[in-house]
Amino acid sequence: MSEAVGTETDRYSEGDHDRFSLVPAAYLYFRREGQVLLQLRQGTGYRDGFWACAAAGHVEEGESVIDAAVREAHEELGVVVAPDDVRPLTVLHRGEPGGPAIEQRVDFMFEVTRWTGTPTIQEPEKAAELAWFPFVGLPEPLVPHEAVVLGAVHDAGRHGTEMPRLLTLGF
Repeated sequence: MSEAVGTETDRYSEGDHDRFSLVPAAYLYFRREGQVLLQLRQGTGYRDGFWACAAAGHVEEGESVIDAAVREAHEELGVVVAPDDVRPLTVLHRGEPGGPAIEQRVDFMFEVTRWTGTPTIQEPEKAAELAWFPFVGLPEPLVPHEAVVLGAVHDAGRHGTEMPRLLTLGF
């Protein structure tokens, strides 16, 4: 006997939302001629004083990760990125060391090499500086989970290997 479509058994229990939280984020790395655009974080309460992806943020309700990446590029850098120009790099599933055991993060890492406008800091309360860096000379300190991703990008480009489709960190 098959179960009817659209019954209450098609939904998760409300209690499931209390026991586990997965936070998705979109990161859009701007790249040109062996360089990546990074911002120096400030005033965010997370890794202030660390270099990080110039355009990144949480996915909002009802938004795809690609839409989030395009939105963050406009909000944080004042540039327009076409969704078709957003290319996947990898997905990073991570646990936050020292953070709540029930919270995990999934970071969708993208790259872009074409955009309209000149990237500039649009949220000076959150970014102290914006600069291009060669992959062979990345600044320190880097947000640790981003350092893992940028290291993999550098290794893939330098050694001709494929970028890992999935990375894990903090488990």
